[in-house]
Amino acid sequence: MKTYVVKPATAFSKSIDAIAPDKSISHRCAIFSLLSDRPSKVRNYLQGEDTLCTLEIVKQLGATVEMQEGEMLITPPIKLSEPPLVLDCGNSGTAMRLLMGFLAAREGFFVLHGDAYLAARPMRRIADPLRSIGAHIDGRKNGELSPIGIRGKQLSAFDYKSPIASAQVKSALLLAALTCEKPSHFWEPERSRDHTEKMLSGMGVHLVQEGLHVTLYPPVSPLNPLDITVPADPSSAFFFALAAAIVPGSKVVLKHVLLNPTRIEAFKVLERMGADITYTVRDKTYESVGDICVKYAPLQGVELSENIAWLIDEIPALAIAFACAKGVSRVGGAKELRVKESDRIATTVANLRLCGIEVREFEDGFEVVGGILREAKVKSFGDHRIAMSFAIAGLVCGMEIEDTQCVGTSFPNFLDLLKCLSNTHEY
Repeated sequence: MKTYVVKPATAFSKSIDAIAPDKSISHRCAIFSLLSDRPSKVRNYLQGEDTLCTLEIVKQLGATVEMQEGEMLITPPIKLSEPPLVLDCGNSGTAMRLLMGFLAAREGFFVLHGDAYLAARPMRRIADPLRSIGAHIDGRKNGELSPIGIRGKQLSAFDYKSPIASAQVKSALLLAALTCEKPSHFWEPERSRDHTEKMLSGMGVHLVQEGLHVTLYPPVSPLNPLDITVPADPSSAFFFALAAAIVPGSKVVLKHVLLNPTRIEAFKVLERMGADITYTVRDKTYESVGDICVKYAPLQGVELSENIAWLIDEIPALAIAFACAKGVSRVGGAKELRVKESDRIATTVANLRLCGIEVREFEDGFEVVGGILREAKVKSFGDHRIAMSFAIAGLVCGMEIEDTQCVGTSFPNFLDLLKCLSNTHEY
């Protein structure tokens, strides 16, 4: 088991152009390349453990993957293969849930599984809506837990009102809708992240977004191939935005970051707390991409109850900002945190308490009384975002984080970048 030892940092001024490529878009590039009949070109694909697992699954389904002059060429099969082995999703709930929707509507038998942490994460939120339109899906505890078995088949068009705002649920249903005979409708209670809609539209799908309602018209021919450079992941970049926001006198410029409004809400929260943040758009080909500059300023407490789906992944990192802010911060309506790589409400609260911070836990969030972070030894709970959040906290007070191998699932060079800010090592 690996452990990070992070020492307190002094004021820094850095420009970082090596933030990990976007994980969500990398997963989608691999899976969506199977929707075309021509090779897709993908540059800057995330070389993380989870996204490499997804790429391996695409190969098992019959695609060929080649590297040519710095870009990845993914050539889809004429017909999906029915793999003889279990499809290993690693630690990625995104991969498993999107693949459930994709494979449920394609002919064949498929089994999805992952590591011990993924095997404990709930899947009926995907299985049940897919079953309601005719999908044959099974798994442990009636499809709640993997291994997940799928007997793919033609599914019925749907008009589905999701009880939760989840980009994974929405994406799985939209991928299933591609093979239906009629238009399908998806409703969500709050707008969730929209990479799937943007990428499918870019590949030629007729898809209409009206408020919280998405209508997908099934394509009559294979989709256009992707030709995309994956931008830097704003969720990964946020860790270093947080670093600049909590280490007095610091500044960081984060280069070539995805600026999709549904992905930079955590940066907007930091602004509301007092951080000095500016955005410079560099490109708008598929998505808005550009630079984010963050300068230190004293932080104030904040209350979060809106657009939670847009910042759900960054809440553990925001909790560190809450701990450093003056006053009380509170986040609610975030029950989704309990079904991530760990129960992120429980794990964030437990680690903050070890750091001497006063915290109250609720079923759908928590409340943090800003104070002084104390040096501590904390656990990652096998969750990469918990590990990285408390590593950044260590820049203020010093920290040991146990079980840090999980960081490699999303941000393989995180430790290298952290070492540029403080005397940090791993053992």
